[in-house]
Amino acid sequence: MEEYKRQSSGQSQTRYYRRPKREWRPLEDRSCTDLPWFLLFTAFCVGMGGICSFTVATGGAARLLFGYDSFGNTCGDRNERLEGVQLSGLDHTDRRFVFFLDPCDIDLVQRRIRSMALCVSQCPGRELRTYEDLQSFAMNNGSELCSYELPAHKYPSLPERFDRCPKLPVPRSKPLPLLRRCSPVQVSCYARLAVAVVTFVGDDSVLHRLIAGVSASRDVIIGLCFLALVLSMLLMLIIRYISTVLVWVLTGLVVLGSLGGTGVLWWLYIDHRLHGNDTTTAVRPRGDGNRGNSDAKDAVTKNQALLVYAAAATVFTLVLLLLMLFMRKRVALTVALFHVAGKVFLCLPLLAALPFITLLFLLLFWAYWVLVLLFLGTSGEPVPDPDSGLVEFRLQGNLQYLPWFHAVGLVWISEFILACQQMTIAGAVVTYYFTRDKARLPATPILSSVLRLVRYHLGTVAKGSFIITLVKAPRLLLMYLHNQLRGRENACARCLLKSCICCLWCLEKCLNYLNQNAYAATAINSTSFCVSARDAFVILVENALRVATINAVGDFVLFLGKVLIVSCTAFAGVLVLNYQRDLSEWLLPLVCVCLGAFLVAHCFLSVFEIVVDVLFLCFAIDTKYNDGTPGKEFYMDKALMEFVESSRRVERGLSRRRVKGAESEPMAPGSSSV
Repeated sequence: MEEYKRQSSGQSQTRYYRRPKREWRPLEDRSCTDLPWFLLFTAFCVGMGGICSFTVATGGAARLLFGYDSFGNTCGDRNERLEGVQLSGLDHTDRRFVFFLDPCDIDLVQRRIRSMALCVSQCPGRELRTYEDLQSFAMNNGSELCSYELPAHKYPSLPERFDRCPKLPVPRSKPLPLLRRCSPVQVSCYARLAVAVVTFVGDDSVLHRLIAGVSASRDVIIGLCFLALVLSMLLMLIIRYISTVLVWVLTGLVVLGSLGGTGVLWWLYIDHRLHGNDTTTAVRPRGDGNRGNSDAKDAVTKNQALLVYAAAATVFTLVLLLLMLFMRKRVALTVALFHVAGKVFLCLPLLAALPFITLLFLLLFWAYWVLVLLFLGTSGEPVPDPDSGLVEFRLQGNLQYLPWFHAVGLVWISEFILACQQMTIAGAVVTYYFTRDKARLPATPILSSVLRLVRYHLGTVAKGSFIITLVKAPRLLLMYLHNQLRGRENACARCLLKSCICCLWCLEKCLNYLNQNAYAATAINSTSFCVSARDAFVILVENALRVATINAVGDFVLFLGKVLIVSCTAFAGVLVLNYQRDLSEWLLPLVCVCLGAFLVAHCFLSVFEIVVDVLFLCFAIDTKYNDGTPGKEFYMDKALMEFVESSRRVERGLSRRRVKGAESEPMAPGSSSV
């Protein structure tokens, strides 16, 4: 009786601690997920908007848009006097433009103009070479280009004219659109400003030619980027028809390349071992024993290096051959997934438009972020410089942490927008996969996925993007510190910084992949982020070899697709740019074309990659919880069904061979039958 009680209590404890098995119910139940994180993200966005409101209320936005002088006066407005600042509180109602005494005096480190700024009523429309020209311009146009305390009729005779008047000759300038800054018309100042921004060109003449080449060929660059867009869309459509040939041909080329490289290395090693000593002896001069010894040591070192390279190549080739041998069936799964992904793009053509929509939202947010950052740069309390007396606006106290909050917002909201794209794609692909009758698909699966995202899963997306922010923000900070300390830190600190940056980058990539599968699990089962990430991780671990094969082969194929698109676009660019003989410098335009083509191809093929990953997760769940029997029918496409049937036939053949082998085994010695 006691034995029975112990067994019963043990069984009840086992049932108590056993985690319930996950029941996947695709597209059946919908509920809001991670609501607290949605509220937190909403509060954060309200804080971002509060920063913008602060800059508008304190005058930072007005100073940036209308301009201000070096004494804290906003141009085009009646100003209040600032305590301790001379020449402040002036009425600049008629002075609407900002004029710099030396617009080409640029601080390359701080990326700003160091010259004194004044509010003037008119920008000089012609070059002014003498102080008499300054006097004449001020008397005729009412626009005084020297400091406010200097009378215009005394410009030529005042001793302060060398410090308080513009540097001669004053270049011809015109106001910038919307910003009311007098900008020199000469290209030289633009070149110096470009150097201040990019700081990679030291010769102005080189920069002039490069800018001229890009400006003259802007239509060609736009046209070739559109060509890359067309090629990317065509590749996504036809990859379903050539996936089998493409994957196996590329796999064969990699194997042949590794075999050929290994053979060449062994041939070089044998050739150097047989003929290297003879060559060294033949070229050695007589009586030069030291040089002969050094040549012999160099030959031995080279021989050892070739042996190490050949041995490493051999090991790599053997590992590659074994992987290809044992994972050939999983390569067939990659081919089937590529085939089904092509069908998805045919049934859901709006997937091709998602990169444009995502890019549009990112550009709008980035423009807003940069604008508010500039507002912050002109907000705060006026602080006079102790040496020059010029006024700058700086945030004081706790307000100086606002730019850091704003910087975190850049990372989090950008990742949130990208995560919304991933969730939208996952929702549409999940709807396609788990709808048995494809004729009954929603009229607009993409729009349905967006509506489900907005209604139920914004909190999940906010939580996943925040996790990425926790890794990306420190990595960006370390990269900034590394650039700022370049040339001043020791080797140990530099190595430590690079190691931390590399580790954070690897962690970010792993989290991105896990987040993407978590979003797909949320789209399937409508579970919270942590539960979805756990369930997706379990599925991926159970199919680790398949995941490795799909990522390795699939990513390699898509990378070669990007290379193909960039190569075709670059070839067309060479033909077009070479045809236009008026372009003196077309190297930089060609580089811009290649970068644009790669970005376009990366955006579109990344969507294709997400579709393949979501399809694999759906396939893994389908094969785990369904077996094709009545009541547990598969959801998968015909191509995937053929792969499953082929795998089952192979497994049945192997099991029959094992049974036959067991039956044909002889009895052990000494045994007897009864």
